[in-house]
Amino acid sequence: MIRVLIADDEPLMRAGIKAILSTADDIELVAEAGDGREALQIVRERRVDVAVLDIRMPRMDGLACARELKVVAPSVRVVMLTTFGEDENIVRALSDGAAGFLLKDSAPEELLRAVCAVNNGEAYLSPMVTSRVVGMVATSGQPKRQEAQKAVAGLTEREVEVLALLGQGMSNADIGAKLHMSEATVKTYVSRLLAKLGLTNRVQAALLARDAGIAS
Repeated sequence: MIRVLIADDEPLMRAGIKAILSTADDIELVAEAGDGREALQIVRERRVDVAVLDIRMPRMDGLACARELKVVAPSVRVVMLTTFGEDENIVRALSDGAAGFLLKDSAPEELLRAVCAVNNGEAYLSPMVTSRVVGMVATSGQPKRQEAQKAVAGLTEREVEVLALLGQGMSNADIGAKLHMSEATVKTYVSRLLAKLGLTNRVQAALLARDAGIAS
């Protein structure tokens, strides 16, 4: 079982997240908190695998809580929730220790994917967040482009196609529909790409695709 903590100052939002998590047989909600301080106290008292944190909370927000969790409970993986349009918080959340990042209007199944992914030690960003992160990070010049193109040169034609669509922020399902492949096959391609390129998550792959000039 994946033991999950929810921290959000809105009771209605907590109830919605709880309802989504309850649909998964392998996820157990162990506690709820109304702010970051309360979440930290709970983590000190109970075993928590994944903390789902709202980025904006009173007393202590999700960013500050994520930073503290890296110190007091480094094994706890963090999924950050925020509203659309807070781009500056995305990079901050990732640097503060969040392994997952979702917009609050994401589809319910995305939350379940995110919890499972970060519990397995992976990073998870929703396709929309991926595309926004890529859009915020500019290519850093010709040497960077040449380095990225050299890395891409070692890929098969199909792998390049998948990488290009990753660079556009597409989900596995969208890539499958575009390339007429099953979602499971796309997942295999993505895992293979990350291994070949020495990357750890989809965002890094998307940035590489942008640097190489194949993401348009």
